[in-house]
Amino acid sequence: MSNDENLKKSRLISALREGVAVIQMVFFKELRTMITERHPDWQSSIQAMLAGAVTNELFGTPNPEPRFETFRKDYQAEIEQILLGLAKDLPRLRPYLTDALRIQVLCDSQEGKNDPTILTQAKKIGLLLNERDIPLPSVFMTLVRGLGEQHQLIIAPTGITEQDDTIIH
Repeated sequence: MSNDENLKKSRLISALREGVAVIQMVFFKELRTMITERHPDWQSSIQAMLAGAVTNELFGTPNPEPRFETFRKDYQAEIEQILLGLAKDLPRLRPYLTDALRIQVLCDSQEGKNDPTILTQAKKIGLLLNERDIPLPSVFMTLVRGLGEQHQLIIAPTGITEQDDTIIH
């Protein structure tokens, strides 16, 4: 593969990973809201850490810092219960999570890390939509953009007005 092809592949993988990160942020926000509603008496820091731990668990990216590892051990039962209930509790996010997990595994495999464990786990907890096709990169990024806009994480690009166009040229 030429340097140009490697650069394009690297840019594509980076863009796809950013898309996965947007879906993770939306998932975290929705999850934190759900946890806050279920446990209003818990400290907000515990609610946020639990949402983060569940997000990390789902995406196979546990935080290695000692305080987060300790939290994960202390709240393992709660994390597992939330994971088992995701398909029922956040059904509107299932298509996005399915796509994000698949794209993450695809990106990992392009970088030589062939480990479909997160897909196996998502299937086991009933979250993965098996009948859903793996999206093409452009379709995935369009879905991400739409979801990011809905949650005010992304501002949609706007066209250049005629007036602005005359200023530039």
